[in-house]
Amino acid sequence: MKLSIILINHNSSMELGLALTSLIKAAENISHEMIVVDNASADLSLEMLAIEFPGVYVIANRKNEGLAKANNQAIRMAKGQYILLISPETFSRMDTLEKMIFFMDQHINAGGLSVRMVDRNGDYLPASKHSLNGAWASFLKFIGLSAYFPKSFSMHKAVDWVEEFENTEIDTLNENCMLLRRSVLRETGVFDERFFCYGHNIDLSYRIRLHGFKNYYYSKTYIIQLPGKYINKFSWDHIRHFYGAMFIFAAKYLLKLPVLNIKNIGELQPSSYEIE
Repeated sequence: MKLSIILINHNSSMELGLALTSLIKAAENISHEMIVVDNASADLSLEMLAIEFPGVYVIANRKNEGLAKANNQAIRMAKGQYILLISPETFSRMDTLEKMIFFMDQHINAGGLSVRMVDRNGDYLPASKHSLNGAWASFLKFIGLSAYFPKSFSMHKAVDWVEEFENTEIDTLNENCMLLRRSVLRETGVFDERFFCYGHNIDLSYRIRLHGFKNYYYSKTYIIQLPGKYINKFSWDHIRHFYGAMFIFAAKYLLKLPVLNIKNIGELQPSSYEIE
C-alpha cells in the first residue's frame, strides 16, 4: 500500500466530512487507506462517519488522548509506505497527494514533507513553511538551542511570492499536514506522547534530522486551511500544554534529564516510540 491517511478529530464533524470528501477524491489513483481517530467527540462525528464514510477505519477513544497519542494509535495500524497526518480543518486539491508523493519518491533523503497552505481567501499562510511561532522561537533562542534550527532563525527574508512558491528544506514540519516516510519512522520512532497537543511536530521533525534525513516544504500544490476552533490562550489547559511542551523539549535535548515525572504529563513507555 502506498499511502495511509490519518486524521485526528475532536468535535469537528462538519470540517471532518469536508476534509474526507476532498481526500477521497485526491487519493482515487493511489493505493491507500484512511484512518480517523476520534478523541471522544460530543457531537455527531461518529454517527456521520458510520453513515457517510463506511470505508474509513475509525478508532473511537473514550477520552481526549491528545494529538501525539492519537496519531500513534493510527500510525501503529497503518500499512502505507507513506503516512499522511492531516488536520480535519483542511481541504485538499485533486493533485495534492499525488504531487507530494512524487516529490518524496524523487527525494529518498526526505523524512517528511509539508505543503503550501492557503486560507479560504487564497492567501498564503507562512506557517506552512515556518512552523516555529514567536513563543517557540524565543524559547529556543533563550535556552541556546536556536543553532539546531538554522533555517528557522535565518536572517534572510525572501520576497513573499518567491518564498511561497519555492521548494526548500525546512527545520520543522507543519502539524496540520505532515507526509512521513514509514521507513524513517522505524528509525526515529513515532511521536513522544508527553507532548499532548503542542510541540509533538517540533520534536519529531528534530529527531528526523538527527537521524540524517531532511524535512521539506513543497510549494507546487496546496491545501486550504480552514479556520480552527477558538483557543483561550489564558486557560489553564492551554498554558499547561503549550508551555509544558517547551520544558519537555528542553529537558530532552538540553538538560538530558528524564521528564517522566513532570506533573500532569503522564508516563511514556519506551515501546511507545517504536513502529513495526
